Amino acid sequence: MTSLFPPQLTTEHLNQLNARTLGEQIGIEFTEIGADYLVARMPVDRRTHQPLGLLHGGASVALAETLGSVAAQFCLDGEKQYAVGLEINANHVRSVREGYVYGKAMPLHVGRSTHVWEIRITDEAGRLVCISRLTVAIKDRKTSGKS
Repeated sequence: MTSLFPPQLTTEHLNQLNARTLGEQIGIEFTEIGADYLVARMPVDRRTHQPLGLLHGGASVALAETLGSVAAQFCLDGEKQYAVGLEINANHVRSVREGYVYGKAMPLHVGRSTHVWEIRITDEAGRLVCISRLTVAIKDRKTSGKS
């Protein structure tokens, strides 16, 4: 299978891009790059809890949007285009109190003007915690040169 992502892309590079962002603040760490998917993990701790001590649904959505947006961006020629989130939904199906959750983003549609990514978030036992779908708009970068 041909990879959607450039061969030189590494998790180290993705984690460097995550520095000084929301993802870094809540502990998101990219852990795997496949031919057509990205995986990241996020701790379930004080940074990602809601008041009852459970994983906050918004933290799950932040993990999902981070994964899907980054995956979409690395399917593009970054010199010519960029990806921005257009719509996201999430169904929270299991609660988590501690440990890590793992998100895996896989494409449902990779088009010229939009992408649709499915992000499955599981707990450490592999049980589904959240299922999310992210629609991303693909935008052209403005050129600054004159013809």
